Amino acid sequence: MKHATIAAVWFIGLAMFSRVGIARGQAFIDGSFGTETEEDHLAKEVEDPTAILTQLKFQDLYTPGNFQTKAETNTIQLRPVLPVTTLALLPFKQIIRPTFEVDTLATSSGASTITEFADMQLFDLFLSNWPDPSQTGFGWGLGPTFVFPTGRDPKAGKHAWQAGPAAAAAYRGVPHLMVGFLFQNPISFAYTNSSAKPQSQMEFQPLLTYTLGRGWYVKSADSTWTVNWRRGTSTTIPISLGFGRVWKLPGPELDTWVSGEWTAYQQYTDITPMYTVRFGITLLFPRLLL
Repeated sequence: MKHATIAAVWFIGLAMFSRVGIARGQAFIDGSFGTETEEDHLAKEVEDPTAILTQLKFQDLYTPGNFQTKAETNTIQLRPVLPVTTLALLPFKQIIRPTFEVDTLATSSGASTITEFADMQLFDLFLSNWPDPSQTGFGWGLGPTFVFPTGRDPKAGKHAWQAGPAAAAAYRGVPHLMVGFLFQNPISFAYTNSSAKPQSQMEFQPLLTYTLGRGWYVKSADSTWTVNWRRGTSTTIPISLGFGRVWKLPGPELDTWVSGEWTAYQQYTDITPMYTVRFGITLLFPRLLL
């Protein structure tokens, strides 16, 4: 139950931040803490899964050390974030986020690798109108998540069509702080290969950022905890820490960042990242809404 203990500690921290935010959030909303620069405002939104902020994220995940192999692995990721305005028959704003990946994967305990296109992922969050985020600093949403079997090699894809629930919440009522989470649990329902195994995996991503001024921020927001619900399947709990800066430019705003990640707990895993360095660059379009 070691992973349950880590999760409990994170949730206790979330509750403490929330209690502080209740006392200070309204003062921040009323402006008594002063006004934020646009860069600092965007720095709080870049990791918020409920923020109405159009983004185009490029990310490279370099893993020089893996459990059970000598190989170094790498992932190149493209992730658009597409807010959709309310419609006549659907009075909820949406956040649509597809993820495309090309993975360089270890094939054995030696140094050999392969490079393959991974399964494509997508979620569609419907954002709640209550409570009003502009008044409370709190936003949340629910929706479906999907996995499409675009990975050809079994190491890069599961050969399974998957769908399941997704949920996200974020609180930004405390000056400089954003704290939240993103939850997904895709479940397989159809297969493209007779040898494919049923899938049901919880993915929980804790999110924490703190702005430092002039667009600079620190964050712990890149790690996703995974729990496969089938007996004898893997559980991993990584922890990340990084920093970045939002740059105000004549065209789209720019977010650049770097973070390190370490796998604090793993169970029933095969080849798994031990530590990873992430480099990211994101184009921000704060005035663009679909």
